[in-house]
Amino acid sequence: MTRVRRGALLLLTPLLVWGAAGQAQAVGYRYWSFWERDGDRWTYATEGPSTARPADGAVQGFRFAVSEDSADATRPRGTAGQARFAGICAQTPEREGRKRVALVLDFGTAADAPGDETPPSARTACAAVAPDATTAEALAAVAGPLRYDANALLCAISGYPRAGCGEQVAATGEKPKTPAKQPAATEDGGPSIGLWAGGAAVVLLGTAAFWQARRRRDG
Repeated sequence: MTRVRRGALLLLTPLLVWGAAGQAQAVGYRYWSFWERDGDRWTYATEGPSTARPADGAVQGFRFAVSEDSADATRPRGTAGQARFAGICAQTPEREGRKRVALVLDFGTAADAPGDETPPSARTACAAVAPDATTAEALAAVAGPLRYDANALLCAISGYPRAGCGEQVAATGEKPKTPAKQPAATEDGGPSIGLWAGGAAVVLLGTAAFWQARRRRDG
């Protein structure tokens, strides 16, 4: 290997590593996830609380956390016994013309809390609501105030958190300084680190090839 090619590869290696590290930064979203109790396990709800209409005796849960997507979402904490309808609604008697919905509210950990907020302790509640009430209506009956964004995304339960709604955060829990909206560009429209490193690699390899061809011609 010629001296020029060896030098080009030595310069290229840290650029490729730097670009790969920039692209591999894990990000997630801070939000309230919605769950349904199926026996002794939680399953991610297939629709939002504003359209879901739980049956009498249903157990539903909410967890505030930083997650990448629904497959990575963090479930409500607690043992199976703490998430049973009989235990949560034991002090709420049956009433004709009303249904009872057991709710598990997990406000998450301090690591997932936005800004300087402190998450309230996890709790359960039993909502007695109209037979056709949605989960959102049951939640409003026992855990208000609720806050939604313009797209009807649930942003806060019992006023927590005070601000923010589904914002993107880095894996460390801190907001990234320049979150990329597209794979090949940064937020300000300039090229990403990965793209810049790739371009630099092409230039370096092209330079090495040029000098190698010249050496052969001169030799």
